[in-house]
Amino acid sequence: MSNKRDFYEILGVSKSASAEEIKKAYRKVAMQFHPDRNPGDKSAEDKFKEAAEAYEILNDADKKAQYDRYGHNAFSQGRGGGNHGGGGMNMDDIFSQFGDIFGDDSFSGFFGNRGGRGGRTASGNRGSNLRVKLKMNFEEMAKGANKTIKIKKYVKCAPCQGSGAKDKNSVQTCGTCNGSGQVRRVQNTFLGQMQTVTTCPTCNGDGTSITVKCASCKGEGRVYGEETVSIDIPAGVQEGMQLSISGKGNIGERGGSFGDLIVVIEEEAHPQLQRDGLNVAFDLYISFPDAVFGTQVEVPTIDGRAKIKIPAGTQSGKIFRLKGKGFPQVNSYEKGDQLIHVNVWTPQSVSSDEKAMLEKMNNAGNFDPKPEKNEKSFFDKVREMFS
Repeated sequence: MSNKRDFYEILGVSKSASAEEIKKAYRKVAMQFHPDRNPGDKSAEDKFKEAAEAYEILNDADKKAQYDRYGHNAFSQGRGGGNHGGGGMNMDDIFSQFGDIFGDDSFSGFFGNRGGRGGRTASGNRGSNLRVKLKMNFEEMAKGANKTIKIKKYVKCAPCQGSGAKDKNSVQTCGTCNGSGQVRRVQNTFLGQMQTVTTCPTCNGDGTSITVKCASCKGEGRVYGEETVSIDIPAGVQEGMQLSISGKGNIGERGGSFGDLIVVIEEEAHPQLQRDGLNVAFDLYISFPDAVFGTQVEVPTIDGRAKIKIPAGTQSGKIFRLKGKGFPQVNSYEKGDQLIHVNVWTPQSVSSDEKAMLEKMNNAGNFDPKPEKNEKSFFDKVREMFS
């Protein structure tokens, strides 16, 4: 079991908090435990990183939806989540990734220039996320699977290696910010002079400008291409479930980082079985003689066929349960069952001999319906089936 604290608790917000409320809460916590305010305090640094991890997840709609559904297990190994959050980041990673939080006037002005490595903001903007749909059959969803798919996306431009320039001589230091990627401004306030730091408007924080653009990517540092991605799907996924694969989305412009790949699971219909949560349902049709005398039949399951015994005198509507033959719960040992609903088949037409035989049976008292008192009603069976 994870020892991590709840992300909402870390930021002091509720699950219904808006994106703006989450951002404001993160700013408040980050200011409280900022390294510049707590020099040498390891505990404050840990809480600062913890808040960054919480914000990374809750600020992303797809990751937040996964966290709300599965908690910290949503990003455990095997779910395609990769390494998320402040726990695996150093300080430069945090300041670089959350430039919108630490790079604005009020925040940067208060703490000074902490925008990124070497006093510069990270080059380029983060690429956008990609969303793909992945169809899976019952067996794959029950056992888990490794899927290889080809994705059309923006990839790094090979000729310029993502710089966007024709060659290394086609890049020069930005004259506005002198290569820092930021411009400083001193303002007089009622508290005295306050220095603010903003992203350079000329180079957008890169610190350089291109004199001759790469002919292949037209200065973007990326081109539209294709990538083959291998995806490990855990056992027990369901229709509509989303898996996030870090760094497999579009690459950003001019050296920007990759977005994420969001994989949406689609369920491929089974020709005989129906799914209800972790359980699997199957309609079994038997003849009237088999219901009277009993029989042994084979039924389909997720992983093959299974033999079951139909006792003599089985009534139509009887439900048999195959324990543990359903779907597993994701990241859990819990498994559903297979529920077999018995239907006694009634012929649509009969011959004259069969009609005479049936009329003779109908006149025999033994064939009059005589349900036992302990016989469960249809509604009881439905409640039991889905309990």
